[in-house]
Amino acid sequence: MDPNAIKKAVGDGLLSFPVTHFDSENKFNEAAYRDHVNWLAGFDASALFAAGGTGEFFSLNPAEIPSVIRAAKAAAGKTPIISGTGYGTSLAIDIARAAEKAGADGLLLLPPYLMFAEQAGLVAHVKAVCQSVGIGVIVYNRDNAILSADSIAQLCDACPNLIGFKDGVGDVDRVIEITTKIGDRLVYVGGMPTHEVYAQAYFAAGVTTYSSAVFNFVPALSQRFYKALRAGDQKTVDQILKDFFFPFVALRNRKKGYAVSIIKAGLQVIGRDPGTVRAPLTNLTDEELSVLRSIVEANDQARLAAE
Repeated sequence: MDPNAIKKAVGDGLLSFPVTHFDSENKFNEAAYRDHVNWLAGFDASALFAAGGTGEFFSLNPAEIPSVIRAAKAAAGKTPIISGTGYGTSLAIDIARAAEKAGADGLLLLPPYLMFAEQAGLVAHVKAVCQSVGIGVIVYNRDNAILSADSIAQLCDACPNLIGFKDGVGDVDRVIEITTKIGDRLVYVGGMPTHEVYAQAYFAAGVTTYSSAVFNFVPALSQRFYKALRAGDQKTVDQILKDFFFPFVALRNRKKGYAVSIIKAGLQVIGRDPGTVRAPLTNLTDEELSVLRSIVEANDQARLAAE
């Protein structure tokens, strides 16, 4: 897909990260994954990020990623597929090229492995990855890869296929500086864990789309929240935050790594079991699964009462 076309698609609506399905031996379960991506594609996501953060990019072998991308492309219909890439520059380039060859419509560049670096080094890293492919690239601003507005401006000048900026830091002042200086040269994506609880603040900063992890198991709810937010329906936004997202975040925050584990658990709760997470992540306990089930069922009951 042309970089400008994927830029437009990303900015047109809600985004999501499908989890990656594993079988009983913890190997990629392609058939189950295809079924899941096909199901999600029916809920009008503007794009899906395969092998992304919620898809356990960090625990996938780089050789598995093209298989994940090909499966996603085969199942997604017309929904664009954006692949994760990352780690050190050389490996990120290898993954990016393999994902492009596998049919990815764009790339999400996750932070490099382990080391903190100066802005010049981060700019060189992003530039090298962008220049290694022809598809559009979204840079993920978080952890040890936090780019300044000036660095983003340099990259926009050097890399025509840099099409997006995703923020997972939560520093709204920095986001406002970037959106103000860069304008519509990039598409801006909210990327905080369970971004819905941050979405109103980000909307005010000019970030009008985001990736929804819970879309994996409550896609209709995710779209209803997003549409209410875009329409200024504060009553609906507040109600969904109170009934679903706040108790969900409280459960997610019990343990490290649950931002991913709880999404797979959500699919288990609704009868679409994706398998376990891979180490070093841990699965929810039986008690925590019961709490999550109660949250989901309470939301279903509230929806039926409203209808």
